[in-house]
Amino acid sequence: MSASAVVTGFGVAAPNGLGTEDYWAATRAGRAGIGPLTRFDARGYRARLAGEVPDFAARDHVPVRLIPQTDHMTRLALAAAEWAFDDAGVRPSDLERFGSGVVTAATAGGYAFGERELRALWAEGPDHVSAYQSFAWFYAVNTGQLSIRHGVRGASSALVSDQAGGLDALTQARRLIRKGQRLMLAGGVDSSLCSWGWVAHLAGGRVSESGDPERAYLPFDREARGHVPGEGGALLVVEDAAAARRRGARVHGEIAGCAATFDPPRDSGRPGNLAAAIRGALDDAGARPADIDVVFADAAAVPELDLAEADALRAVFGPGAVPVTAPKTMTGRLGAGAGALDVVTALLALRDGVIPPTVHVTPDPAYGLDLVTRARAADLRTALVLARGFGGFNSAAVLRAPAG
Repeated sequence: MSASAVVTGFGVAAPNGLGTEDYWAATRAGRAGIGPLTRFDARGYRARLAGEVPDFAARDHVPVRLIPQTDHMTRLALAAAEWAFDDAGVRPSDLERFGSGVVTAATAGGYAFGERELRALWAEGPDHVSAYQSFAWFYAVNTGQLSIRHGVRGASSALVSDQAGGLDALTQARRLIRKGQRLMLAGGVDSSLCSWGWVAHLAGGRVSESGDPERAYLPFDREARGHVPGEGGALLVVEDAAAARRRGARVHGEIAGCAATFDPPRDSGRPGNLAAAIRGALDDAGARPADIDVVFADAAAVPELDLAEADALRAVFGPGAVPVTAPKTMTGRLGAGAGALDVVTALLALRDGVIPPTVHVTPDPAYGLDLVTRARAADLRTALVLARGFGGFNSAAVLRAPAG
């Protein structure tokens, strides 16, 4: 039998809360963190709203020597990792030399750092470009910096599958646990809220141009007009269940099943494969559709994508058969950070018996979903988390509350 992978710790940096408990209190209460961009002057752009992580002072969370060599994204990740290890009550140094690894996902890398150094190059020449530019911009930099910071020498990697990346990183961590790794730090933390990154966001054609934070990101609503980008995410400590029990760890929940699929080209005329990912995750978990108590939706807020997700959910579960929520309406879509943050949110929902709301949305009945728009008390044991990345990535994960 394959080893069971459980979550024993997590750290969160989100637009509506810095730290897990602040985030969860805001999310349960329906408090959003979307507002006007402040990182740069966005007045000349057609979209000007984002989810920015509040009150983050790097010097309060990151060693001073690391600040000159890291992007804002990596500083958030370093803080989230510290919180995750503290929550788990374990450090890689407590384990055998090659017993721990790191898997992170990213959509872009250290965009703000890269933009600053490119400006220096253009304005002042190559002698004024930081040597740290060689890696601070790179999509794999979080894995590298976290590995160095915590002395991690086991199997490690970095993934790029856009919004699906956070779930894919956890899937890879689970796979490595099953191959004998003792502990993995996994998830995603993203940030590209600078003028260079903003142009890339807008180029995708899916960003809402609304100036009203309460009307800008409305998945499964007749007024859906695209999403709001955000920053942040979560890192989780994933352990072999037997080893976690031996050290007396508190378990937040089990990553019971995972699956990923890829959609055909949009002009192919073939249907998407999100339903196949859902069924694959259920099969991997040994679960039936009736076992799922809540679904955390990808929630693209693009009508054709919302319809495809609703079609997949109805095909697997039936119309309105399972509560669906999208708390990311409070944070914006966080790139690779989104799936990892939804996993943390789902585990907290299982712990407290409450489904967090999809704020500001008036559900369109045409989608046939039981969309939760106010926090709802419920008996929750098993959750499904979905994530889809630009270009056709689909990822699904089944989570179970800890036994007892």
